[in-house]
Amino acid sequence: MPEQALKLFFDGGCRPNPGLMETAVVARGRVWHRPAIGHGTNDHAEWQALLDALDVARELGAQDIVLLGDSTLVVAQASGALKPRAAFAAFHARFEEQAARFARVRIRRIKRAQNLAGIALAKAWPR
Repeated sequence: MPEQALKLFFDGGCRPNPGLMETAVVARGRVWHRPAIGHGTNDHAEWQALLDALDVARELGAQDIVLLGDSTLVVAQASGALKPRAAFAAFHARFEEQAARFARVRIRRIKRAQNLAGIALAKAWPR
């Protein structure tokens, strides 16, 4: 029986924007949360969350993955639908290098309300 693709939800954010960034990845019902990962913008945090999702997929031993995020910009740039801006070229290069290690990688944009990683970040945010 063929391996089913592993779905990984990713999200990143910061408050204020720019500000202190954090990321979350959700896969197989588990949350990987990285708080206080440095200073940047929401877009930088989203890119970092995508790279974190690849790390989680590798940790779980997956070869066929589906990356699900709500950032229109990051999904469009990572999928090749939009040329990455110069500010994100290094993130894009790292993404392509790391994604090449998997047998199959798909990336899709989902609605914010469907993003389990975004929900996890909202719950982790200090009030």
